[in-house]
Amino acid sequence: MVTIPVRRSLAKGGIRVRRFNSLKLALGVTSVLALANCDETLTSTVAPQPRPEPAPTAANAYVPPSAASQDLARFYQRVERDLLVRGLLRTDGGGPDTPYDADDLARNFEAIAFYSEYPTQSVSIGSRQTDGQLSRWSGPVRIQTEFGPSVLPETRTKDADQVRVFAGRLAGLTQHPISVVSRNANFHVFFAGKDDSAYVASRLKQLIPNISQASLDLVANPRANFDCLVFASATRASPYKYVRAVALIRAELTDLVRRSCIHEEIAQGLGLSNDSPAARPSIFNDDDEFALLTSHDEKLLTMLYDQRLQPGVGVDDARPVVRIIARELMGQPL
Repeated sequence: MVTIPVRRSLAKGGIRVRRFNSLKLALGVTSVLALANCDETLTSTVAPQPRPEPAPTAANAYVPPSAASQDLARFYQRVERDLLVRGLLRTDGGGPDTPYDADDLARNFEAIAFYSEYPTQSVSIGSRQTDGQLSRWSGPVRIQTEFGPSVLPETRTKDADQVRVFAGRLAGLTQHPISVVSRNANFHVFFAGKDDSAYVASRLKQLIPNISQASLDLVANPRANFDCLVFASATRASPYKYVRAVALIRAELTDLVRRSCIHEEIAQGLGLSNDSPAARPSIFNDDDEFALLTSHDEKLLTMLYDQRLQPGVGVDDARPVVRIIARELMGQPL
């Protein structure tokens, strides 16, 4: 089973803002020493020294972005300015103007955690809902970030730091083992630009040899109106327990929208795989109001990994427990 919640589409002239750990492509660098040829006529007693060959270039060594990639980056800058002028992309996590109670929280949790959003194969973006069962990780989540060649070295450092900090926050909210690793990851976050498709496709084939062509194309060559996306997969034996996830965040995005993508894509890859127009304050909503995880969304993540709910439980069976947990989190009487 593969769920593919897609986020950040360009709709009506704006970015739809919401939605495997640092695969730093640890290439072993071997220096091969070539001995200089000795000329028998030389009278010097100094033996020729080995001359090392140049170390191989890393597959994701920095390459400046193309003109097309730079044009896309300028477009995203204009879009962000427009959204900020309209009071969107809030980073305050919600406030007195966005009240919610336990009933709101329970209703939104049902819509976001028990259903999944899928991209269609057409030019436009659509979604369909699956029959509601809860899906999440049962084992540790090991996040690794990887960067396409077009990502500046200093930007790589900043993005990796943000993923690390956010992973720590998620671990605290869920009380589930979530960490950033440099190898043996099962949740890969790619930061890659318009020029990096070949690199991403190559790495995905290495990481997931049996990856479907559809999934490969979706991540390596996303449609122009996708700015970030994630898919999480389970096994046939345990179809509601995620074992692997891959997220892609476009390198051309502005700093704020990149950070917003980090928040939503990783959170969705943990199991909050749908959007709801009723969810507020929330990043799991297509209205672009909030850029970063809110107080409401933090509670959704806590609910998702509450041990009173187990992977595979149906929405109807879970509803009484969901209401209890929501009231506990909101401090309202049961």
